[in-house]
Amino acid sequence: MTASRHPLRVLFSLVRDERGRVIRATASSVVNKLFDVMPEILIGIALDVVVRGKDSFVAKLGITDPVQQLTLLGIATFLIWFGESLFEYFYQVLWRGLAQDVQHRLRILCYDHAQHLPTSFYEENRSGDLVAVLNDDINQLERFLDRGANELIQTFSAVVLVGAVFFIVSPLIAVIAFTPVPAIIAGAFWFQRRAQARYDAVRARAGGLGARLTTNLQGLQTIRAFGAEARETEALTRESLGYVEANRAAIRVSSAFIPIIRMAILSGFLATFLIGGWLTLTGQMQVGAYGLLVFLTQRLLWPMTGLAEIADLYERAMASTRRILRLLDEPRAEPHGTHDAPVSGRFDLDDVGFRYATSPGGVNGICLSIGAGETVALVGPTGSGKSTLIKLLGLFIRPQKGCILLDGVPLADWSGERLRRAMAWVPQEVTLFTGSISDNIAYGRPGARFSEIEAAARMAEADGFIRALPDGYDSQIGEYGQKLSGGQRQRIALARALLIDPAILILDEATSAVDNETEAAIQRSLAKMKGRRTVILVAHRLSTVVHADAIHVMEDGRIVQSGSHDALVARPGLYRNLWNIQTGHAEIEAEM
Repeated sequence: MTASRHPLRVLFSLVRDERGRVIRATASSVVNKLFDVMPEILIGIALDVVVRGKDSFVAKLGITDPVQQLTLLGIATFLIWFGESLFEYFYQVLWRGLAQDVQHRLRILCYDHAQHLPTSFYEENRSGDLVAVLNDDINQLERFLDRGANELIQTFSAVVLVGAVFFIVSPLIAVIAFTPVPAIIAGAFWFQRRAQARYDAVRARAGGLGARLTTNLQGLQTIRAFGAEARETEALTRESLGYVEANRAAIRVSSAFIPIIRMAILSGFLATFLIGGWLTLTGQMQVGAYGLLVFLTQRLLWPMTGLAEIADLYERAMASTRRILRLLDEPRAEPHGTHDAPVSGRFDLDDVGFRYATSPGGVNGICLSIGAGETVALVGPTGSGKSTLIKLLGLFIRPQKGCILLDGVPLADWSGERLRRAMAWVPQEVTLFTGSISDNIAYGRPGARFSEIEAAARMAEADGFIRALPDGYDSQIGEYGQKLSGGQRQRIALARALLIDPAILILDEATSAVDNETEAAIQRSLAKMKGRRTVILVAHRLSTVVHADAIHVMEDGRIVQSGSHDALVARPGLYRNLWNIQTGHAEIEAEM
């Protein structure tokens, strides 16, 4: 599935295994339109009965009494209206159900694809744009399938059915009445070409508006803290007005379509009205036939005004589909290998380098060995490459040069499933999910026993505050864990990581924003697991790493110092300078 494919083909591919339902829906639309056209035919027949009586068309069927003829027409009218209503119900249920299923499939397809995109995609794109694709764009596609597909089929059916009647009754009037149809179709294509760029702009504006809303709602406390409500409202107003203006530009094109089509319809209607009237007055056409053609001209041409709305829905849907395809065209993260064996946690890095395409950050020339069961710390100033290095170790990004071995095997050759079971990650910004504390701790092992959840919480020193809550482990944490403090969220995140019993535990600034009590609790937890698993710490707060087996100091993407805390403090350099600053010493080393 690539963006070079026409968006309409994507829709067809999504309903390929629903051919039976598509056929039933299409048949229901056609039959409904057949019944919808029949009342005009009955009106023409009724006029024929009233004017000609026993010589009418119905009389030729063997019913000569005009009252009986009208009674028969009344029964036929009832059956036709009943049939029209019945098949309208059928096509509504079938098309709408199909639209919902396509919407569901496409949303899941996009979400599953998004889960496997590389980290760089999320660093370079706004989450609000992705939410807009998964929500608004897919909903736009659903709206087209819900209404537009049926309208297209019924418009085509009306042209065929009414056209057949016209050519049977009067080929001359049929040719004249159909004269506006090419102009209407040409107008629809003209509109489609003019509208495409405008609707692409509408969808882009919708993504920007969604991104702004997502960011502001997530940062509401910060907005309030800085008294920036008015400023943010003004910024959102600009985004919203941009979206409104983009829609207005599209509306100006779509609104011009119906008046143009009305004039084309008028020419066809007047031709039928005048020429048919002349043929009737001269005795070349029956009154009933004339009434039939006048009514059917409206039935033939008027629905074509709906082409404007259909084209509008279509262009909005195609603009959304193009955005969806651009997401699906994003290459997934490279697949992992197949090596599957118990992990001990030994890393060897040889001349590893990585640079970001859109920023100067990265690492270069990293040579490093981490023994299984060691606790290793990465420290250094902001932008020194610490986060990039642990992303490389966690295989969230791949080195552009050099090699990373895990237990002597290239990291990329390991089975992804094995790696995720063997590694656990505790980030600086903890993500908790709506639900209970127990659910969040068991996120990596949904089937874990309660006793195992408790054990993990005790190891993370979270059991005490959890039990103090009114509902204990069943306490609901609220969206993003907002009912808990930052330190409590960190300890739950640590418990969640420990529950899967990983061979490798990575803590990315896990203590940077917590209180002293939480930091001490995390340090005690790390002390308990020392030697039992490989622990890689990234920290600004050096008090967290003093007991690490080895500390590697990074600067400008390189490791500039390595050693224990005592050894590094004992000699001049960046580490001792950072330590002196954090411990309040006035003396700052000049040597780096």
